[in-house]
Amino acid sequence: MENPIKVTERGEVTVVTLDRPKAFNAFDLETISMFADYLINLAVDDRVRGIVISGAGKAFSAGGDLKWATSWPQGYAAAFHNLAARYHQAIVEIRRMRKPVIAAINGVAAGGGFSLALACDFRVMAESAVLRQAYTSNGLSIDGGGTFTLPRLVGLSRALEIAAFDEAISAQQALQWGLVTKVVPDGHALEEAVTMAADLAKRSLHSFGNAKRLLTDAFDHSFETHLELERAALRACAAHPDAKEGLTAFVERRKPVFGNE
Repeated sequence: MENPIKVTERGEVTVVTLDRPKAFNAFDLETISMFADYLINLAVDDRVRGIVISGAGKAFSAGGDLKWATSWPQGYAAAFHNLAARYHQAIVEIRRMRKPVIAAINGVAAGGGFSLALACDFRVMAESAVLRQAYTSNGLSIDGGGTFTLPRLVGLSRALEIAAFDEAISAQQALQWGLVTKVVPDGHALEEAVTMAADLAKRSLHSFGNAKRLLTDAFDHSFETHLELERAALRACAAHPDAKEGLTAFVERRKPVFGNE
């Protein structure tokens, strides 16, 4: 069987491609397990300073493989229970790693593919691509952190509308609603995402990682508690070599050159 995940290095950026084009890059248990394992390893690989996730063929990802689920011996509930365990592992790894993760949405992103794209830090979307949450139209509940990320991106009312009516969301509509970072011509989503990741790779990962975690957790604490977390992160950043370089470069009126720490 061919590897359902392809990993390629583009300098300091690693591209992870979901490679089941005939299944619209849907996740069966093997694919999502391999995907999660790759993310876990990339998170601690010091050579990697940015990650781009994309799909082979016409789709980004159609989410969970429903054909696979219907053939699971213990039934649908057991199938999705097992699938979600590894899927959630991948989502948590994306949200918790200090490195930027960018979705290159080259085609339709539906169901778990929709939630996966939302879990990424940034999203570059091809102009003919479509987003669709898809879960509720199949009698399922939104998974993969979608109910966490969606209201944070578009607000509760819009998130409920997307959940209830499950209408296809065009690239321009997604941009207007704040669901994606940038819309590009078809065939250019991957290259634009790699360029964005390469730009971020030149910046301080330590600073980015702290900002990412603080923003992700901002809804979970009281104001006073969050201020203390900000102070702790600021202190940690100030003690890091990147801060010395950044502040020195500012005084010397030059661009900083950050290291790999």
